[in-house]
Amino acid sequence: PTCLAMASDCGDGHSTLKRCLGVLRDARNDSEQFAALLLVTKAVKAGELDAKTRRQIFDAIGFTFLNRLLTSRQPPAGCPEHTFRALGLTLLACFCTDPELAGHSQILNKIPTFNDILVSPHNPESTSMIDDVYQCLSAVMATTRGPTELVTKGTVPALCQAYVNHSYGSDRALTLLLGLLAIAEAKCWQRDAPHLLAVLSKLSDDFLKAEDMTKFELCEVLPHFIPLSPPLTRDSQGCECLHRLYKGLANILGSKLSQSQRDPALKLAACLVQACGSEWIPAGSAGSKFLALLVNLACVEVRLTLEEPDPLEVEGKKEVVTACYVLIEMGIQECLREEKPLLEEVQKIQLMRIMEEAFGAVIFYLRQVKEEELQDPFIFASVRILGAWMAEETSSLKQEICELLPFLVHYTKKLFKEGSPAACLSQPELVSTEGSGLPQDALRFLLPGFCHLTAEDRPRDILISEGAPALLCEYFLHQWEVLITEPRSLTPLTSTELSLQTACGIFLNLVVTAPDLIRRDKTFSSLMEMLLKSLPLLLPQKDHLVLAANIATLGLMMARILASSEVLQGSQSAKEFFGAAIRFLSQAHTVQADPGSDSLAAAVSPAYASAWADVRELWFLGMQALAGCVPLFPWLPQAVLQARWLESLSELLTRVTPASVDFELVAAFQGVLVELARASEVCRDMILSHQGGEWANLYGMAALEQCLSEQ
Repeated sequence: PTCLAMASDCGDGHSTLKRCLGVLRDARNDSEQFAALLLVTKAVKAGELDAKTRRQIFDAIGFTFLNRLLTSRQPPAGCPEHTFRALGLTLLACFCTDPELAGHSQILNKIPTFNDILVSPHNPESTSMIDDVYQCLSAVMATTRGPTELVTKGTVPALCQAYVNHSYGSDRALTLLLGLLAIAEAKCWQRDAPHLLAVLSKLSDDFLKAEDMTKFELCEVLPHFIPLSPPLTRDSQGCECLHRLYKGLANILGSKLSQSQRDPALKLAACLVQACGSEWIPAGSAGSKFLALLVNLACVEVRLTLEEPDPLEVEGKKEVVTACYVLIEMGIQECLREEKPLLEEVQKIQLMRIMEEAFGAVIFYLRQVKEEELQDPFIFASVRILGAWMAEETSSLKQEICELLPFLVHYTKKLFKEGSPAACLSQPELVSTEGSGLPQDALRFLLPGFCHLTAEDRPRDILISEGAPALLCEYFLHQWEVLITEPRSLTPLTSTELSLQTACGIFLNLVVTAPDLIRRDKTFSSLMEMLLKSLPLLLPQKDHLVLAANIATLGLMMARILASSEVLQGSQSAKEFFGAAIRFLSQAHTVQADPGSDSLAAAVSPAYASAWADVRELWFLGMQALAGCVPLFPWLPQAVLQARWLESLSELLTRVTPASVDFELVAAFQGVLVELARASEVCRDMILSHQGGEWANLYGMAALEQCLSEQ
């Protein structure tokens, strides 16, 4: 009481602070120091302090005495229980307004104390303490180390509990959670998923029940609590949240809305699609109608914004249009889905027509883009979604896409050559290129579409005239370097590997349709050199069989065209490549017991079985290409003999029942065997010595029979 009287007698301002600091310096015991602290806190609360004065207070008090205040459980006689702690927190809140002090290790060490106060039972007298705690936590979060320290020291569960329990200051708890999730979302969910799910559960419940503007305000908040990992669909509580969000969005989007109401709802839906695909939308009539509505609204939004683009209007709508792109991409996938489709056939046809109109608007917009706008992430997002359409829909908008090809080649070339430091949108994953090895790898999204287009005369001619093949070769070489330096991941098929496979498909089209280009463009000689070196490295790694099949087949087909080039004429790398290619081709088939009888049958080797659907066509092309290479490389028959392929093939054809070897496989074997027998007497003798004449007759290999019978 005496101390309180001293404080009430004291005036405000710098004279008070001078007296406070003097008392603190000269205090002979705790009572005098406590009295001085009351004066200090009164001065602190009276108004703003400059940095110099704040530092004087800090130097006079120090952390040692502050620690005693925070841990003391014995207040002065007649004072509330938390008097000392309240004083300590007020001073800490004051110190935390200095960014240097807010990041001090002694402040960071107080984080568990702040957490305890947030989750402790509150009474009306403790509200000022909670205000001070939130001020301290906000200041800590603004420092460099702060967010990491808050996450590791358990602030996320404390904030979640404060919000879920609707404790005093819960709105500030939510604001802090939003800040932490924006900075360290993955770490927060990794450590504290159950607590964050509890917040999402409350938010989704409020979202479903709200009948006023709160519903639309929650549309802005909810995306921050929808994690990309772990998937919400794996957890029953997460599934319940998703169902409430679906029902809430269905209520919103089925109503007449203003733009300011519709945009947050579309962005929330896009966020759910990014996190869960279409799994949050239930099967059945209601779900299919909702999905169709969602994609329809997204297409309308894209057309309204991009068909007659006003630069200022487009600038303000980029975020919502990017969200619409996510919804449209889901629409493409759902229209193509055959297993357990959410959409009926009639809905698919309608949506494809509506999406075609939206992509017409995207193409129109991209044709207006100026050179200085190329680093804009929205252009990237627009090119990416167009790539998704081109990958799946090859017949529509062909004229418009052909006219846009020069821009697409120029754009991807610029980003590849220069990299792209473009600022991220509010949903950075929409333009993410993780695993691509490039800051903004637009080309990988266009590769599937380019693969379709290079099979057709007009678009192929445009791509060639715009320099796309040289760009693709450079890109392929770069991506190969990325692949061989990538750490081995648990999911072997990275975006890098997929890009390499698709690029191989483009090159195969060019080899077949434009062999003169392969012959005259020096870039392809560099590509050939890389293929020779890469296959021997790749083939032993069983996880990369599909890519190895692509590289083997492409290399063999290019070798027929570039046979006279220096890199292929007897070089060590060429011999190692052909050795690896022969291993790939020769090990694809084996002998196994026929389940329906006691006999043996030819079958795909176990190592190839899981990938055979992707490898089969490449294997047959590779066999055809190898047969074409045999007359061009005199040393090639010797490589086949060293691999002992003729012996193993003879054994296979001798042991299995002819009915188990289909006609296409017989033709592939015969093609290679005939060329080997013609090019090499040693090979011919080897085939004959292993009953080649007999099984050639048995399998109807007339060309081989004739070749073996000739002297």
